[in-house]
Amino acid sequence: MAGELSVAVWGRARPVAIVSAVSVKVAPRPGGGNVGGGSTAGRWRRWRDFAPLAALTVPVLVGAGLWFADRRGAANVCWAATASITLVVTLRWLVQSLRRGRIGVDVIATLALVTSLLVGEYLAGAVVALMLASGHALESYAQGRATRDLHELLARAPRRARRRGPDGGIQDVDVGDIRDGDCLLVGPGEVVPVDGFAEDAAMVDESTLTGESQAVERRAGDRLASGVVNAGAAFGLRAAAAAAESTYAGIVRLAEEANAEKAPTVRLADRYSAAFVPFTLVLAGVAWAVSGQFVRAVAVLVVATPCPLLLATPIAIVAGLSRAARRGVLVRNGGSLELLGRARTLLVDKTGTLTAGRPELAAVVTAPGGDGDELLRVAASVEQLSSHVLAAAIVRGAKDRGMRLVVPADVTEEPGHGVCGRVDGRLVRVGQHGGDLPDWAVRERQQAEADGVSTVWVSLDDVLAGAVLLRDPVRPDAGDTVRRLRQAGFQRLIMLTGDRPEVAERVARAVGVEEVVARCSPQEKVARVRAESDRAVTVMVGDGINDAPALASAGVGVALGATGASASADVADAVLSVDRLDRLADAVEIARRSRAIAVQSAGAGMALAVVAMVVAAFGVLPPVAGAFVQEGIDVAVILNALRALGGGTRVGALVSRGATRRR
Repeated sequence: MAGELSVAVWGRARPVAIVSAVSVKVAPRPGGGNVGGGSTAGRWRRWRDFAPLAALTVPVLVGAGLWFADRRGAANVCWAATASITLVVTLRWLVQSLRRGRIGVDVIATLALVTSLLVGEYLAGAVVALMLASGHALESYAQGRATRDLHELLARAPRRARRRGPDGGIQDVDVGDIRDGDCLLVGPGEVVPVDGFAEDAAMVDESTLTGESQAVERRAGDRLASGVVNAGAAFGLRAAAAAAESTYAGIVRLAEEANAEKAPTVRLADRYSAAFVPFTLVLAGVAWAVSGQFVRAVAVLVVATPCPLLLATPIAIVAGLSRAARRGVLVRNGGSLELLGRARTLLVDKTGTLTAGRPELAAVVTAPGGDGDELLRVAASVEQLSSHVLAAAIVRGAKDRGMRLVVPADVTEEPGHGVCGRVDGRLVRVGQHGGDLPDWAVRERQQAEADGVSTVWVSLDDVLAGAVLLRDPVRPDAGDTVRRLRQAGFQRLIMLTGDRPEVAERVARAVGVEEVVARCSPQEKVARVRAESDRAVTVMVGDGINDAPALASAGVGVALGATGASASADVADAVLSVDRLDRLADAVEIARRSRAIAVQSAGAGMALAVVAMVVAAFGVLPPVAGAFVQEGIDVAVILNALRALGGGTRVGALVSRGATRRR
């Protein structure tokens, strides 16, 4: 795997510098300095990365000057010193590889330097040294570009927040001290510190999570993710999670896990290098044995150092990770991104994924002669004091119709049955109905089941007066996203749901999914995911706690972190940090493009290297010329891999209708 593979670039043991010791408590506030960008530490890191190249270039140039001054002995001393110093570094790499039980291209780099010194090809050894140093410098530059967006994303994590105290006063507290239910105040230009619900209408800039710079209007009661910026007047926020459980904390955890892995020279590189290293050693041996000239073996080894795929692959994959993060999709590591680029089967949970997962008022039905508006008003008044998700939908629906709700009296709630209270002197019960239903209610219930809506019964003074019908609407971007996923290469799309078959079929028809598995338990979801994984690389998308086992079983588990349960995000290989399903299609397109560029760069680089090695084996390409040829190949494949930093998706061509609409 990635952590086992040796990379023949200077300082290759250094992991990708995505983020160092980042936590929600210590991350700087906006405006507090660029992370790794314009900061002093960032500038020092860039100088440090380029220092080996600069240090080795000086003696090589001095040697060139001495050579042209006809002081060839002194020139050879400079070049031999350059190769010897680099040999010490490659020997360290080789020892580290052997300790891990792996023999990679480190052995080629070491042999190339040793044999160059043995046969007196000091300039060739010096060029190999420059090749390794320049590879390190180019890789550092590429990684710096590729991780810049992720640095900027993490840099916005806030450290402080304003919390309303019991006396109504405002307290400035550490963001780590915020708890679920705390009332906060978010001022103009400030970052939302934790996930929560807006207590007032708000205008927010979600560009750090969505990549779109326009401000979005949110109403009171809307859920806001930590990390978005208040683009309007101050508003109240009721915390829905502690800092450690909020969206940004999940982003930090993913970044730290990515940082714990080496630059992800993933399975793709493993497969290629397993054949490349033995081929190089055999070809060098054959060239020496057939010709009797050891210098030909040296030329083959020089041309083969370093392996282009181990430079191109990590750069393309890291670039893909960065681009996905910019689009609001946090992929755990390079291996997951590569799998996402090869996936052919998609299994998706219905509720909260293809549907909004947030019930909305569909209709109000009453007994003959009843008043629907009055029924909704009294039901919503009682439901104001309930924390149930359906109660919130009823209250929101009544407010959307401009109804003035009153404070109920004598409110009691029986979990699983409903709420009871007095409104304007009348006893109002909202929830399930325990007795027999009259004919009109039976007909309404049957119609509601056929339409796939939930029924909440309302009784006035112990007489059934009507029902509030609630629907979980299909996401407005779900249909377009499904079409884009098919275009991106998914051959099978399967919807899994614990809902009734008729409801599942209705949603499937709306979004364009042909295969549906209804009344599916969590255990059955896991079994189906495993069965599909035996046939092809499989992606599972979900948001609920019950989806976590299936996400963990899939080749790539994708969780909706902005609205889903933290348990799902913790086991997933990728997390959508924004409530936008179309970003999954973006991530798939980015993954496919990044993988294609990695394969293209590695394949072309290796093909060119093999041709040069064969030419060297026949004695046509001497070691010095071979070193320069390989340097050109490495530069070419790295520059090609950098194409993964841009293009490849139709973002902007398709903007979800749900992105900026009022909700």
